[in-house]
Amino acid sequence: MTSVSETVTPVDSSLTPYQFGPKAKGTIPRGLTLAAVLIIVLILAVIMFNIILGGIGVISWEFLSSPPEQGMEAGGIFPAIFGTVALVFLMVIAVIPFGVMTAIYLHEYTRPDSVTTRLIRVAVNNLAGVPSIVFGLFGLGFFVGFIGSGIDSIFYEPGRPVWGQPAIIWAALTLSILTMPVVIVSTEEALRAIPRELKEASYALGATKLQTIIRIIIPQAMPGIFTGAILGISRGAGEVAPIMFTGAAYYLPYLPTQLNDQFMDLGYHIYVMATQSPDVEKTKPILYGTVLVLLVLTFLLNFVAIFIRSRIRTRRVHA
Repeated sequence: MTSVSETVTPVDSSLTPYQFGPKAKGTIPRGLTLAAVLIIVLILAVIMFNIILGGIGVISWEFLSSPPEQGMEAGGIFPAIFGTVALVFLMVIAVIPFGVMTAIYLHEYTRPDSVTTRLIRVAVNNLAGVPSIVFGLFGLGFFVGFIGSGIDSIFYEPGRPVWGQPAIIWAALTLSILTMPVVIVSTEEALRAIPRELKEASYALGATKLQTIIRIIIPQAMPGIFTGAILGISRGAGEVAPIMFTGAAYYLPYLPTQLNDQFMDLGYHIYVMATQSPDVEKTKPILYGTVLVLLVLTFLLNFVAIFIRSRIRTRRVHA
């Protein structure tokens, strides 16, 4: 009988039945990650296709430039577009200075192990986890009920609310508190990325700490600050719960021209048409069109912030 020699691959006896070999350790995680990415992209593609298919038919210049009519079963959404853009700009103007100053204080003026720093970080982390409806109730009680009513009681006649009522300024301030943790965290990350040698060189040339912050640290951290603004815009533009109590209106025949005016908002407009319309099926095309406009508007606002950030980076590289 002829013996046949067989080549047998040695088995690593050090591996337990629940451990993978070196190749499997790299292949399986990559495959799982790729599958997760494909699932997320597929879900996003289905949602976007559904929104575009349902809303592209109503998009026209008349739809974008006229107010709602016939109980919001006809007409356009221009007041809601204007109100959303104004709200986002006021929110960014309010949140960026306070968020940046808080991040600079935590990074430049406090010790990481101090009690004050720990309390501030705990507060920021907890603020990021508060439900948005709670921010709306806070804005109603603090901004409208306390600050606004306090201004009315000092400067205006009693019984005639001017600031002690829902208004676009109170809605913007409420959203600024909602998005402030994002700005603080992104700004701190940008500050940590600044080379220490730049600050030491500034101090060596005789600059004070304030001069170093204004002329060195903030310009170097501007891309990170704009990253926080982009993330804040992405979240704040679609929020409904915080502005329901602080300024958004069901319908307005005029545009907000003063800080104490109420306003229409695309997100709130979508909520109203989906839940309070007398004929949901009839308003469904307008509803899909409004959702599509809100997505495009959010993308445009983000694109503007990204463009400004890229220009700042380019100037800093060529400087």
